[in-house]
Formats: sequence, structure tokens, C-alpha cells
Amino acid sequence: MNFYNINNPSEQVSLKEAVLKSVTRVSDLYMPEYIPILSSEFFNKLNNTSLQEIACNVTKVMLGQDIPDISIENIINRALNFEIPLRQLDKNLYVLELFHGPTLAFKDIGARFMAGLFEYLLRNENRETTILVATSGDTGSAVANAFFNCKMVKVVILFPAGKVSNIQEKQLTTMGGNIMALEVDGDFDDCQRLVKLAFSDAELNSRLNLTSANSINFARLFPQSFYYFYGLSQLAATNKPVVFSVPSGNFGNLTAGIIAKKMGLPVHRLIASTNVNRCVPEYLLNGRFDPQPTIHTITNAMDVGNPSNFRRILDLYNNQYNLISTDIKGYWFTDEQTLRAMNDLQNRYLYQADPHGAVAYLGLKEYMERNDCCGIFLETAHPSKFPDEVEKATNKKVQIPETLKDLMALKKGSVKMPNSFASFRDYLI
Repeated sequence: MNFYNINNPSEQVSLKEAVLKSVTRVSDLYMPEYIPILSSEFFNKLNNTSLQEIACNVTKVMLGQDIPDISIENIINRALNFEIPLRQLDKNLYVLELFHGPTLAFKDIGARFMAGLFEYLLRNENRETTILVATSGDTGSAVANAFFNCKMVKVVILFPAGKVSNIQEKQLTTMGGNIMALEVDGDFDDCQRLVKLAFSDAELNSRLNLTSANSINFARLFPQSFYYFYGLSQLAATNKPVVFSVPSGNFGNLTAGIIAKKMGLPVHRLIASTNVNRCVPEYLLNGRFDPQPTIHTITNAMDVGNPSNFRRILDLYNNQYNLISTDIKGYWFTDEQTLRAMNDLQNRYLYQADPHGAVAYLGLKEYMERNDCCGIFLETAHPSKFPDEVEKATNKKVQIPETLKDLMALKKGSVKMPNSFASFRDYLI
């Protein structure tokens, strides 16, 4: 399977190059040369297939030309050693819980798969690779956990000072070892800008062998498709069209859902649910993509003013707005609406959701008011990662898992960094 640069489709690279290659231009985003379609036999057996079996089958179809089956199975079995349960809240309303991994966020799935793939691709290398990660919270902690003590890999995480939750900050800054955390004076877009500038610096790339573990890297994005298949496998038989509502920031999660749909998953529609950083929902309404400066909200993982993966979405649909707007519907919500949604979920269904899951619930609810369907919304983080917001909304105490209690007692270790590429470059060198 070759991978092409969507900014320059004539540039074709191998899987190894697409995953590990230095991103030497700001706009480099790699995609497989085609999206393979899964067999009817796979879908006929879906309801009796485990998460690990589903993930192995999907990966073998996408990457099996480059990785032996036994290596794929080893990567999957090590990465996905936890459950992803689908819970029914109402007759046609379900929530897919993606927070049962080690850092209690959905990004564990992609990060752990990616770490296993890195180890496989680097097995014969003798040069260290440096991963740069810009994070608004959960990406950094998932990547730190997944790559901790990974051979031949160093991880540098940039996060916006004062704009991640206390628990997220502890997860980012207490690993040590091969994990370095930089606390940037700015927002997520500033962190992402610094990373992109580093990727554009030829000298840095040659000296440090840079790559990314954000969803701009296909190896992080692709495994997020697994839980769409697994969510549908757990769904009771229904004659209604099935839709997924996805809390969306940099739009990697939604892009993975599109890939699953194009691989044959019988999903009627995907819902892009986000906060007041709403350039994609507005595009879905009027066909104009108009990025804006990031606005800080209580759903910090979605505080992205110019989502990188939007260009992948355009590419998957050959830039045809009518096709995109048919498959994807978009809604955005304020903090006040998000707080009310958390309260509604608690009172109506006795379900305690984090703010991001609440936004996905709102988008699904909005869609279901106008459409007869069966709806699944994604709950992407354990509510204990956002205790202040959840308790404010629900008047219910959040139960903190023991692993997080132990984490909060650890000493923070980060480097404060001005919003300056010169400072960041000096640090890396």
C-alpha cells in the first residue's frame, strides 16, 4: 500500500515513510492510495466478533500488504487490552464509552496502536526518532503513556499553559524518562504552529529525525476506525438507519469514522458535534471554510480554530461539498448548553458524562429531533478528568479512580516555554 501526500498527490511513499518520515512541509498529510472495502463475510459475522478480532481484520485489509499477520495480531493484542462498551440509554439512544484505557480517554486506542507500529517499523533502526506532539489535553497523556520507555523514541509534548485540566496536566508532566513536557504560553493552535514550524525546518529534521503522533499521522488516526465497527457490532438489531455523533476538535476522530464508512460500515450518517469553534459545522451549512482564532471553552479538546484533518475530509470526498454535506451533519454548542446537557444526561438517564460526550449527545439529540434513526454518541473521556465542570453541571460528586488519585500525588515536571519558535528550536537542539 502506497501513501500519497494530499497536498501533492504525485508524491508517493511507503507505510514506513508515511509514519516515520520527517514532515518537512507544513501541509504534509498522508493518506492511503485507496480505501479498501471489507468483505460481506466480515460484516455478516460482525455481531459475534471481539474488539481484537475486528481490529485485526480491519488492519489486515488496510496494512496487511506491509505487515505480517502475526505482527498485526501482536500490536492489536497489546494495544487493545481493555473494553469499549456500548451502553443503551433509551430505546434508540446509545453511548459508546471510549475511556476505559490507561489514561481514561479515547486517544489511548490510537496512541497504543501507533506505539506498537512504531516499534515494529523501528525494529532494525539504530537512530533515535523524536515525536513532537501538540495537545489540548488527552492526546499528550495518551501518547506519553503509550510511548513511555519505547526504544529508540523520544517524545516532546507541547501543551497550552493553564488550558488543560489538572488531571490532564499531571498525566502530561509526571512520566519522565523519554517523555518531555513543554508548557507553552499560548493556546492549542500556538502549540500546533510551533510543531508545524519545526517540521518545516530542514536542519531540525536532519538532526532530530522528527515525526508526529497527533492525528495528522495516519498511524494515530486509522485505529480510531476500530470502535465504529465494534460499536455497531454491539448494537441490537434495528431496522432504523444508524448514525454516530462525534465530539470534534481537530477532526481526526470524525475522519476515522468516514474511513470506516468508506470501508463498508453501514452507517447512515456521521454528526460533527463541536463547541463555539465552529468552522466545520458552518462549512457543512454553507460550503465556506473560514478558520478563526481559537476560543477557549470547557470542552478544551475541541478548542481548535483551524482543524488539520479537515483537509483529509475534503480529500476523502474529492472536494465535493454535496457529498460531504450528505454524509456529515454539523452542530455547535455553547458552554451553557453543554452544562445543561450534562445535567440532562444525569437526571434523565442517570448517566454522568464529561463535557465532550455531552456535546456529542447534544448533536445527536438535535439530529434525532428531525430524523427517525438509531443514534450512538461517543463518550471520549472519563468524567473524572473534568470534575469541576461535571460537578457544577450535575450537583453530583465525581468518583475519582484510584489510578488518578495516585497520579495527583506525583510531582509535576515540565519546562515553561514562550510562544516563540526560536525558543522551541533552541530547546530541541
